[in-house]
Amino acid sequence: MSGVELFFPDPLFCDASMSKISPSLGVCYYPEHWSEDMWAEDARRMVTCGLKYVRIAEFAWSRFEPARDRFDFEWLDRAIEILGNAGLNVVMCTPSATPPKWLVEEMPDMVAIEANGNPRKWGSRRHYDFSHKGYRRECVRIAEILAKRYGENPFVAAWQIDNEYGCHDTTLSYSDAACIGFRDWLAQKYQSPDALNRAWGNVFWSMEVSDFNEVELPNLTVTEPNPSHVLDFRRYSSDQVVEFNRLQVDVLRRLAPGRDLIHNFMGKFLEFDHFDVGADLDVASWDSYPLGNLERFGRDDAWKNWYLRAGDPDFQAFHHDLYRGCGQGRMWVMEQQPGPVNWAPWNPAPHKGMVRLWSHEAFAHGAEVVSYFRWRQAPFAQEQFHAALNRPDGSADLAYEEAQQVAGELKKLGDGAADLESRQSRVALVFDYPSQWATEIQPQGEDYDGFRIALDWYGELRRAGQNIDIVAPSSDFDGYDLVVVPHLLMLDDDFVARARNSGARFLFGPRSGSRTPAHQIPANLAPGQLQDLVNLKVLRTESLRSGIVEPVEEQGAFLRWFEHVEADTTADVQLRTSSGTPAYVAAQKASYIAGWPNEQLLKHVVQTELKNAGLAILETGEDLRIRDRGNLRTIVNYAHKQRDASHLIGSGDEIVVGEATLEPGGVTILRRG
Repeated sequence: MSGVELFFPDPLFCDASMSKISPSLGVCYYPEHWSEDMWAEDARRMVTCGLKYVRIAEFAWSRFEPARDRFDFEWLDRAIEILGNAGLNVVMCTPSATPPKWLVEEMPDMVAIEANGNPRKWGSRRHYDFSHKGYRRECVRIAEILAKRYGENPFVAAWQIDNEYGCHDTTLSYSDAACIGFRDWLAQKYQSPDALNRAWGNVFWSMEVSDFNEVELPNLTVTEPNPSHVLDFRRYSSDQVVEFNRLQVDVLRRLAPGRDLIHNFMGKFLEFDHFDVGADLDVASWDSYPLGNLERFGRDDAWKNWYLRAGDPDFQAFHHDLYRGCGQGRMWVMEQQPGPVNWAPWNPAPHKGMVRLWSHEAFAHGAEVVSYFRWRQAPFAQEQFHAALNRPDGSADLAYEEAQQVAGELKKLGDGAADLESRQSRVALVFDYPSQWATEIQPQGEDYDGFRIALDWYGELRRAGQNIDIVAPSSDFDGYDLVVVPHLLMLDDDFVARARNSGARFLFGPRSGSRTPAHQIPANLAPGQLQDLVNLKVLRTESLRSGIVEPVEEQGAFLRWFEHVEADTTADVQLRTSSGTPAYVAAQKASYIAGWPNEQLLKHVVQTELKNAGLAILETGEDLRIRDRGNLRTIVNYAHKQRDASHLIGSGDEIVVGEATLEPGGVTILRRG
């Protein structure tokens, strides 16, 4: 143990008094993929690169248990010892994302069933059903075996549970296990079939049931199933992910004391409630793939072409802030894209400097660790085209050099990275998973996407120079000046009371309060309970095809969606549509915008609300973004052209990294005066 530095990050955001950490770099490593005589040299080069963490073993179940109760851990023992003795902190993983062939043959009904009724097959990964009790027991068993062996190993600093819950559309399963579990879940929630019939409106189309065992899963129906039925099934399925995760958490809490427990979430993945899963973790991490996500989820082709080698300038930041919120203030990036990936429709390479930019931006948003995927590019199997820090022959790729540069710049920032205090932002954005499910179930418009609304609003706040916390609807809003609520269809019982009692001003987006928790229209019409904050009623809604807009006075237009609103005479109508209906309505405590605003209208509304909340606006422009963390300000340039950031640098600020003019992919870090 002598000479080995074990680094355990301080729980920075758990307590405001804990004001210093040392942001660190890591990498994902698969010793089982490489000859053992390579491990020591790999570990040495990791340390030379400036890496401190190494994640291992998330897919290795068949290697350390090739048959039932026949174990081979000696290779893993040696790998951990080599990595630890080199000065690296190991993130050990539970392997439940990849159950081995022998286990699937023992219990063939453990696989998930697709909506079309077809079973998922063994031969890839994530081939399990969250509801299957037998598989849950197997996961507890293997987690306990691993934790007994490595739980107090001095080189193991943290544990990752499973890998990318729900990836490849595996949250929802229409299996017998899910059906049995769903019926039990409904019985506990509703207590009687009559209560369920009322909540779902089952009198419609003669769907009433007299026993919970009559309830089927909402797939393979002739036309769309009951939306309330589907929403409850989505809630049930989300709860299964929470329970599945908690079973392994409980094992590791008992047998791996003092180690952080982590899961790695994904970008724009909305099938389960990440706030609920995160409540059981010490750290919420996520896998950041800016270019892959731009290709999958970006805007139009012109946007994708402009940011082809950089990624959407707000997508990564949104998820940093979202998962920091899911992790009670603690966040890692467990997998950072290092080069071209293998899974998007097209897979360009990042331009020079972007891996460095993504890393620094993550730290600016609160990341404790940024871990690159992966150490060496695989020359075999499904991910041969996925770049890494090193090429398949072991030679350093471009990302290795940028990671090494980041490590040196972190040292330049000083011990503890310069007083990175736990500071609550003055602006919060509320994000709600069930609201996303509700609009996926009934979008009422082909291109309606609640996540896109949230990301657009977040991006406009960023272009106004704001730091943002992303919070759940159940959060305490004390300490915020402005709370932005882009897309909250259903409110919990005391949301309005917490909003009214806070010192914040609120801005609500379209469809807010438009559904009861049972997915029905409120008795007093939308926005339901929010009428206590903004006195208006939504009388009719319209979804608009691409290219059609509803003009809003001289401030822009609504596109995709707008609402015909009747405002009370006490309401202050700020803007009206061309047809004369209220478009932007303000009250003493809150405002409401009755449609999907285009960029011009959104900018006007956001900047008006920021000013009304007493917040200063610092316009960054289209390609520059800033984030303050403690006494540091990080400025990044997502453009493939130079950008001047002089207007973002105060007279008393000291430039620690970079310059006032940022090159493409450039980073400037200031110590604020």
